[in-house]
Amino acid sequence: MLQLRNKALWGPWVPLPLRLVIGFGFMAHGWAKLSRGPSGFAKLLAQIGAPLPEATAWVSTFVELLGGIAIFVGAFVQIVSVPLIVMMLVAMFTVHLKYGFSSINTIGLTQNGPQFGPPGYEVNLLYMAGLLSLILGGAGALSIDRVLSRKRGPLVSGPVVSDHISEGPVVSDHISVIK
Repeated sequence: MLQLRNKALWGPWVPLPLRLVIGFGFMAHGWAKLSRGPSGFAKLLAQIGAPLPEATAWVSTFVELLGGIAIFVGAFVQIVSVPLIVMMLVAMFTVHLKYGFSSINTIGLTQNGPQFGPPGYEVNLLYMAGLLSLILGGAGALSIDRVLSRKRGPLVSGPVVSDHISEGPVVSDHISVIK
């Protein structure tokens, strides 16, 4: 089985690609809504029966755009992830669920190539899984959260015992809640 030779060295870098892709994805969707004007998105929200569609369109646009930026730079990842997960849940249950799991639904084939239908909830689940991983594992290297945690110092001091599966019990002098 493949294992990182030095988890202490490489471990903090693991969340970086996840953070960059998820952050970019939310920024792109937020920017698309903002650049087209949230009123167009408000019409879609009105069609699905969302309350206060105009206000909801503006709020969701900025949650995606600003939340995406925060995830991308690794700022307040644990807090920012919560409204983004809520948005994914709402999108999944109000729009995507009826189209099934697959994010690619081929509905036909023409001379110009395949024709695709609306996407299912697969991508919503992937975004939520990635955000949950960042909540549980921290923002990692090259993140504002990491810089802030170093400036604050350890949030809990004293010996901490943790069980590592392959290494047995390990005693550490400090633990930091934000990685």
